[in-house]
Amino acid sequence: MDGHLFDPAMLTGWSGYLKSLIEASGLKLRPLKKSDFEIGYLELLGQLTSVGDLSKDSFDERFESMRNAKGCYFIMVLEDEENNRLAGSSTLFIEYKFIHEAGLRARLEDVVVDEGYRGRQLGKLLVSAVTELAKKLDCYKISLDCSDLVINFYKSLGYVAEPGRANMLVIRF
Repeated sequence: MDGHLFDPAMLTGWSGYLKSLIEASGLKLRPLKKSDFEIGYLELLGQLTSVGDLSKDSFDERFESMRNAKGCYFIMVLEDEENNRLAGSSTLFIEYKFIHEAGLRARLEDVVVDEGYRGRQLGKLLVSAVTELAKKLDCYKISLDCSDLVINFYKSLGYVAEPGRANMLVIRF
């Protein structure tokens, strides 16, 4: 059995709104695993942007690089265990800083929900999970860049536009 990108225990103990979203989804929220290559992780990302032709060896090499950068990459997926499919994914990237008393800055990246699972609030679930994990990790802020089409979606989840940068949204903790 291959390991997870990060400790699955980091995705437990949720409460309130996020817990109810996870329970209502009927899906398993967990860290990315190497075996997700076989169940369509790259195809899922392909619904968001260009992935290119990535071999299993290249995927495994990048996975190990990310796992070895301990505390930096947190890619989570929503797994439909009944159908052995990935319903969605999001990435939390942590940047180590000297500012803010050697603080941590978080970035939300690569939020995607498989087209067959859209309309079930899974995007909200993924963004909320990343945001809460950033709080758990004691980040001083989380930010994202997005297209005009999804600005209101992120604003509905508490993100606000940075002055002069309408497409860069943040939450400061």
